[in-house]
This record gives sequence, structure tokens and C-alpha cells, in this order.
Amino acid sequence: MASVIQSGNLLGLGRTELEDLAVSHGQPRYRGGQLYRGIYARRVLDLSAFTDLSREFRAVLCSRHQITYPEIAREFASRDGAVRYLFRLDDGNSLETVYMPEADRATLCLSSQVGCALDCRFCFTALVGARRNLTAGEILGQVLAVTAAQNLPRGGRLNLVFMGMGEPLLNLPKVLAAVKILADAKGMGVPLRRITISTVGIIPRIQDLASEPTRPKLAISLNASEEEQRSALMPINRKYPLAELLQACRAYPLRPWEHLTFEYVLLEGCNDSDADARRVADLLRGLRAKVNLIPYNSGPELPYRPPPLERVLAFQQILRDRRIPTFIRISRGQDIHAACGQLSLAGLRQDGLPGSPA
Repeated sequence: MASVIQSGNLLGLGRTELEDLAVSHGQPRYRGGQLYRGIYARRVLDLSAFTDLSREFRAVLCSRHQITYPEIAREFASRDGAVRYLFRLDDGNSLETVYMPEADRATLCLSSQVGCALDCRFCFTALVGARRNLTAGEILGQVLAVTAAQNLPRGGRLNLVFMGMGEPLLNLPKVLAAVKILADAKGMGVPLRRITISTVGIIPRIQDLASEPTRPKLAISLNASEEEQRSALMPINRKYPLAELLQACRAYPLRPWEHLTFEYVLLEGCNDSDADARRVADLLRGLRAKVNLIPYNSGPELPYRPPPLERVLAFQQILRDRRIPTFIRISRGQDIHAACGQLSLAGLRQDGLPGSPA
């Protein structure tokens, strides 16, 4: 039998781990399956409310374990309906999650790390620096806490994108452990088609992801059209060059319904020229892919600015003329520092306690 958690939070444990836990307490294995469905499908927080378990087993669970979501320390509501959630973790660290409602669905932008080590020059999360990976429970807790706060029913149209703080492929084991529970019909029931992992291009981990039986969709943060330009914006390109990244993308085993997504943040006067657009089209020729153009979400700490709309439209048209599906994504929550690339724990004082929005 696998090692079993002796005490503490059950959030983040998979079905097998919960079955092992039940057996360790002298219960049949199927009791672990009941715990699993209760935690993730029924979203029960109080262990004493698991009325399908015996009173004795519930008493043991309550004495040694709990189900605890990350604490919502602050909520910042945008004029456009988005909400940025600032979570307090048990060790005093903080993370951010963004809720974006639409008419027929909702999207959660999830974090996979506290901070980020990759130092992309235009990203505000880089200002936080690298702190630590999140656990599977902390990843799942973001989804459970926000869906509870927003009263979102299980089975509703929910999209999950790992595009918050951190590089998901640098925390791949915990991200995949969370995804397995998220996508399980007996767990949280979010279809894999509605879960996306975004990466700057950690090539060995892209190859690892390709071999996973339970894998979400993949998005690549491109943001440049040539090697020197990308290395200046994204230092990771020196380790995993653009040419090798595109080769890994061409080898990636797409499912029949699947496209690769390439995200391209447009920076005025930096990567937004017609020549850039033509080079991007050349890079992606022959790939089953689509491009999301994201006008930059600026702030006072970094020097970049978004291009004017006519430049964005011209860039899009060049790609479309070359038969590359290209969409303009206007980020939600810009007024609350919740837009793409803006997550930087704004709203914390220097001592790390909740304070006023930056």
C-alpha cells in the first residue's frame, strides 16, 4: 500500500490516496472513493457531513484531518465583471486567481506557482520573483474556493486556464495531479477540452506532457518572431531557442479536435510590425494552430505600451491572409491588475499583509 497522510488537509489527494487512507483506518477501499466524490464532486467541506460514512469513521477523520481551501484574503472587482482573488496560503505566501464571467460560461485563470522565475521582461509577475511551487491542493483550492464564492454549479460551462502566476511546466507533476482530479467525471468534472496549460516553451516538459494520458490543451507564449527579439523579451529563449521550440510543437501529438494555441503579446514598436506578422506566419506554416493576439496590458513599473488598435488589426489581417486563424483577445480586469501579465500581488503591503490596491 502507498504511504498515507497521517493527518492534515485532504484537499489535493487523489482517489487512490484516499482509498489507501480509508484502508489505513480499517475501512474498505470504497470508502475512499466516497471521500473523493464528496470532496471534489459534492464539494463538502465539513467531514462530519459525510453521512454516507460511518459515525466512527467520521469521528476519526474529524480528529485527524480537515478539508481546507486557500483563504481568500481580498477580492478586487472590475468594472467589466472580472474579479481578482488574492489568496493567503498556510505558510504566509500569497497567490492570485482571476474569475472572468461571460454570458454562457465562466473562465478561471489559475496560478501554478507563487511568483515566477522566468523573468519575461514585459510580465509583472516577474517582479514578484520565484518563491515556490503550489501543491495540487492549492491548485484545486483556487477552483473550489472561487466556484463557491461565485456560486457556480458543478457541470456548468467552466473554462480553466493555467495562465496566472508561474510557469506550469516547471511544476508539472502537481499541475497534472490537479488536472487529473479536475477532469475526472467522478471528481470535479471539467472536460479536458476546457482546460489549457500555457508555457513559455520548456521543451523537455512539453515532450513529457505529450506522453500523458490525461492532458489538457497546450498554449505557447510566442511573443516574438525571431530569435534575438525573443531572447531580449524572454530570457528562457537562450536555453530553449525558438527554432527548437517550433520543432517540438511540430512533433506534438495533437488529438483530432485539437489545435495548438500561440499567444502573442503585442508591444508597441517592439514586436508589432508587418514584418513581425509575416515572420510569425512563416514560423507557424503547416501547423494546426491558432493565434491569440493580446494587446499589452501596461503599468507604471514597466516601459512597454500596447499598439494602437489599427496596428493590432493590421497584424491580425496579415496572419489571416496567410490562413492562420487569428483572434484579438482584450484582457479583462485591467482596472484591478487582473489582466494577462499583470498579476503581481498588487494589494499587499510591504509586510505581506492585505492592504490597499496598488
